[in-house]
Amino acid sequence: MRISAFSDVCLRVLMVLAEPSDPGLTTARVIAERVGTPYNHVSKAVIRLRELGLVEVVRGRSGGVRLSAQGREATVGWLLRRLDTRTDLAACETPHGQCPLLAGCGLRTALGRAREAFYAELDALVIASLPHGSLAGPVLVGLSTRPD
Repeated sequence: MRISAFSDVCLRVLMVLAEPSDPGLTTARVIAERVGTPYNHVSKAVIRLRELGLVEVVRGRSGGVRLSAQGREATVGWLLRRLDTRTDLAACETPHGQCPLLAGCGLRTALGRAREAFYAELDALVIASLPHGSLAGPVLVGLSTRPD
């Protein structure tokens, strides 16, 4: 199972905000730099996370974003269920209409159960517990380079 690119950005934003060493306000630009994602993608993620009550946004010159109390308690499974907008994992349509096998097909139901099992496994994972120590950029850069 794969999560969407948008869900990935949302999780990255929350991980940065959940860092124990930085409990204050952080701007979307700083988050974008830290997670290696364009600013406009991070901004859209922050808007959605605010709608879900996971972050608090303070506007103005000294404003920024911080994790809310609900955001500290939310689980990865809970969040992914709300971000996944797909109704079906299988495209049960053809260019000519619905799949002719749809009436007797058990795949659609099995895929739905598999998706729920995926989310259920992630229900035990609290977002605020994901960052361990500092999530600084040089570590990530160091992991992606190969020594000569």
